[in-house]
Amino acid sequence: MLANKLRELTTDELRLRLHQARQELFNLRQQWYAGSLEDPNVMREARKDIARILTLVHERDLAVEMGEGGGAA
Repeated sequence: MLANKLRELTTDELRLRLHQARQELFNLRQQWYAGSLEDPNVMREARKDIARILTLVHERDLAVEMGEGGGAA
């Protein structure tokens, strides 16, 4: 999924997507080990989606911390 579309989601929705993406990666790994995965590039895309979501969640967490801390310089 594109980062632009992910940015439109709330933090709770992002965390739900993260859970779903991790579950999907788990299922893909199971298929890989069983030998039934047709396209191994799907696993790569799933990992990238997880990284994108984690990046956005981290950015939002930092923004909240900076807002509460008053921005020490």
